[in-house]
Amino acid sequence: MYAIVEIAGKQQKVEKSQELYVNRLDGAEGTSVKFDQVYLIDNDGKVKVGSPMLKGAHVNATIVSHLKGNKILVFKKKRRKGYQKLNGHRQYLSLIRIDDILEKASAKKAVKKETAVEEPKNEVITESKTEKTENKE
Repeated sequence: MYAIVEIAGKQQKVEKSQELYVNRLDGAEGTSVKFDQVYLIDNDGKVKVGSPMLKGAHVNATIVSHLKGNKILVFKKKRRKGYQKLNGHRQYLSLIRIDDILEKASAKKAVKKETAVEEPKNEVITESKTEKTENKE
């Protein structure tokens, strides 16, 4: 079983008990997060596709750790001009573990109590033209 989910602005293909690196998420290590933007779920060949998202489907995950990615070096040079520039960058990442992929929310529906309140009926009083003319004479 796998799902296509939007996590931190990027679409990811996730499976249960998979660990993956995503852009830094808010929350402390060990906390659970819920991703509601599920685009597709494949359950042993039974594919459900949303338009654009599946209603009631969500993915539960746990933040394992926060870390930095590998250093990326960007080197710029213009030959015969004496111009050289070296920049480095390390992306902030979060390591998450996928706990569950749920097709429909298992939240209990709250029963709404409706009270029977009678609203006053608006009566429209109209006078016919004959009555108006009789009243004037």
